[in-house]
Amino acid sequence: MKKKLSLSFIILTIMAALIAFRNPDKVINSISSNNPFDTLPAPYETKSVKNFSKVIGWKDGKTPVAPPGFTVTKFAENLQHPRWIYVGDNGDIFIAESNTILKGILKFGAKISRKIKTQHIGESANRITMFRDVNKDGIAEQRFIFAENFNQPLGMLILRNHFYVANTDALIKFDYKTGDTLLRGKGIPIVALPAGKYNRHWARNIITNAAANKIYIAVGSGTNVAEKGLANEIRRACILEVNIDGSGERIYASGLRNPVGMGWAPGTNT
Repeated sequence: MKKKLSLSFIILTIMAALIAFRNPDKVINSISSNNPFDTLPAPYETKSVKNFSKVIGWKDGKTPVAPPGFTVTKFAENLQHPRWIYVGDNGDIFIAESNTILKGILKFGAKISRKIKTQHIGESANRITMFRDVNKDGIAEQRFIFAENFNQPLGMLILRNHFYVANTDALIKFDYKTGDTLLRGKGIPIVALPAGKYNRHWARNIITNAAANKIYIAVGSGTNVAEKGLANEIRRACILEVNIDGSGERIYASGLRNPVGMGWAPGTNT
């Protein structure tokens, strides 16, 4: 008798699950309708909507409108997705040209949705371009290809006689002298960074502290909400702290979905 009851219970549970799976909206609406204090529309009440901007550039000498007392000029152009800017102490300006890489069905889907056209995603230049404004008039007179053949570079940092570049998968250290217009050598990887199959937040920015003896690396989550498992999120969604030679790694802060863009509040240690 007990076996028959148990079997009946299992069958009813499976049937209820199948009904809920095939008609989730009805189940959710039924639950919502029983709550008199729930005034929000039920989930899936309307279809999701996407819209993308139309990139028109600066035409006919038009520039963005700035607040009174400020002027907007075009400093440089003809860059392929300039993602990050770093200014050296001597005024040299370094631009990381990098982008989200899409292949196969993901690239096809982005084309259909117009995402590629508006955000230029799909391919990455993997390059750092350097500009020099010699007469300080707000227009770069000199332009150099500072370094190429990176793997989605973003963060840059000059410390002592070294130039650091944060690829999506590693922190690389190069020899450097102030005023160099070409980054020589292959560089030395000093910290391996997580960038596996699921690498949704691929950008890594880097900063140092006041003592210039630490490097902080922003590493975003690999997926949206850990839907590929927590094993994919190890050393992710956090800020890593390392010594300037890459040793002594520790998690400085965690629980940060995408901390790229971190910086120190002026005059503080925050």
